[in-house]
Amino acid sequence: MLPTPKTIISDTSCFIILSNIGEFDILQKLFGEIITTSIIAEEFGETLPDWVKIQNVSDKLKMQILELQIDRGESSAIALALEIPESILILDDYKARKVAENLGLNFTGTIGIIIKAKLENIIPSIKPILDKIKQTNFRISAEIELQAYKEAKEI
Repeated sequence: MLPTPKTIISDTSCFIILSNIGEFDILQKLFGEIITTSIIAEEFGETLPDWVKIQNVSDKLKMQILELQIDRGESSAIALALEIPESILILDDYKARKVAENLGLNFTGTIGIIIKAKLENIIPSIKPILDKIKQTNFRISAEIELQAYKEAKEI
């Protein structure tokens, strides 16, 4: 399980997935406040709640270098995490997660957030949420789903 860090930085995909299934408030219940960049807020395309704070990257060069490998939103999130010690990124994109891992950053994904919510008794079960996610265009492999149920102590 993830330690509770000082700063949580989210990429767009987590916002989109949780918003689409009506579970956006899980983030606030878990962390209180989330940080994102103006690029990600723009990608999300809807007004973010006031508990999502916008903070932009200081080192634009670092972000431009990251953009050679991954998209702008993910680049901004990773560059911001490099500027904020002890932060945790919420990333779902495989390539972005590999970049974050290579940079020694802590990260999780939307499924990890849902598991943490279950383990902290914010939600009673991950199954209804995973079922809703599977109705969207977000793909969860059978292997990841099984692992999620194990980590959430539901099997």
